[in-house]
Amino acid sequence: MTAYLASPLARRASVAVDVGGVKVGGDAPVVVQSMTNTDTADVDSTVAQVAALHRAGSELVRITVDRPESAAAVPRIRDRLVRLGVDVPLIGDFHYIGHKLLADYPACAEALAKYRINPGNVGFREKRDRQFGAIVETAIRHEKPVRIGVNWGSLDQELLTRLMDENQKKGSPLTAQEVTREAIVQSALLSAELAEEIGLGRDRIILSAKVSQVQDLIAVYAELAKRSDHALHLGLTEAGMGSKGIVASSAALAILLQQGIGDTIRISLTPEPGGDRTREVQVAQELLQTMGFRQFVPVVAACPGCGRTTSTVFQELAKKIEDDLRVNMPLWRERYPGVEELKVAVMGCIVNGPGESKHADIGISLPGTGETPSAPVFIDGRKAATLRGPGIAEEFQKMVADYVEQRFGHGRTEAAE
Repeated sequence: MTAYLASPLARRASVAVDVGGVKVGGDAPVVVQSMTNTDTADVDSTVAQVAALHRAGSELVRITVDRPESAAAVPRIRDRLVRLGVDVPLIGDFHYIGHKLLADYPACAEALAKYRINPGNVGFREKRDRQFGAIVETAIRHEKPVRIGVNWGSLDQELLTRLMDENQKKGSPLTAQEVTREAIVQSALLSAELAEEIGLGRDRIILSAKVSQVQDLIAVYAELAKRSDHALHLGLTEAGMGSKGIVASSAALAILLQQGIGDTIRISLTPEPGGDRTREVQVAQELLQTMGFRQFVPVVAACPGCGRTTSTVFQELAKKIEDDLRVNMPLWRERYPGVEELKVAVMGCIVNGPGESKHADIGISLPGTGETPSAPVFIDGRKAATLRGPGIAEEFQKMVADYVEQRFGHGRTEAAE
C-alpha cells in the first residue's frame, strides 16, 4: 500500500522567545532569517545588504561581530537602518572574543536584538565556562535572548573526546558518527542548562545544532526536539552553491518541518560569484510556502513546456509575472491585505491550459504550436477575455494588477458596498 504524506503536522511545543519584537517559537509561524557577508565595520555596505535582505523578506538578520571595529559599527548600523525605516532585528554572531567585545562596547550589546554564542569556540579549557557565562550575564543585563549555536565544524573537542572514550568502554559501542551526533546534542543541552543556572530564562534561549549532511541534520534535530522544549533554529550549514545547496537544505529542513520541528530557519547558500545574497531568503520563503506553512507571495502555476509549446512566449510571460509579483510585494503587502493568497496561472497550450487557468484566481492559456493565435483569460473560474497580438504579455500583466486592486484594494470595498 502506498503511504502518502499527511498535511503539515502541528508544530511541537516550544518556549516562545521574543527577538526584538519578532516572536520565535510557541504558536508563532516559522520565522525566516539570513546573514550578511559584508565586513560589518563597513557601515555603508552592511546597511545596504541588511536592508536588501529585509526587503526580500528576512525577518531577522545576523551580522558578524568579530573585532573592535565591527562592534563599534553596530550601533551606527542600527541607527542608520532605523532612519531608513528598516526595523529588522539584528543578531550579533560572536566567536572567540565575544565576551570581551560585549563588555568593551556596551552600545553594541544594547543595539543587538540577540547574541549568537558558539559553545565550541567561546573559550577553551578553564576559560570556556567563564567566558560563556560573561556573555550570558551581558544578555541578562541588557534583557537580550541568545542563540546557543553548535556547529560540528567547531564542536567542543573535550566533550567529543570524553564521549568517544566512554563509548569505547561499552560492550556494543556506537559508531563514530553516532557519538559525534550525541556530542552535538549534548553540547547544546549542557550549554543551555548552564545559561539557565546563571539566570537566563528559557524564554530567552534558542538552540541550533548545525551540520552539513542531510541525514545527520535530521537525526540531530529529531533527538534535540525529543530532549528539549527550547525554540529551535534550523539550517544546514555549508549547504553549498546553486542547486546543490537548495536541494540539500530543502530536503533536510522539509523533513524536520513536516515532523513539527523548527521555529526559525536559514538557507545557508554559497552565493555565486557576484550573486545576490537575497536568494537564500527567497528559497526559505518558497520552502515554507510550498509546504503550506506560510504564504509570502502569490503562487504562479506554469506548465513545464513540451513539443506542443515550441514558442517561448509562455515561459517569458511566466517569468515576467513572477518577477513583477515579487517586486511589487513589499508595497502590495501594505496596500492590499491578503494579496499573498493570490493564485495566477500562465499556461502554454490548450491541453491543460484552460482547466489550470480556471483553478487559478486569474489565468491565461497561451496558444501552443499550431493553435489559433489567441489567449483566453479566466478570472475566478470564468472566461473574461481573449487576448491577441504582440501585446499579450503587457495586457495580461495589467489585468493581473487590475484584479489585485479589485479584489484586495479599494475596489473590494466599493464592490461590497
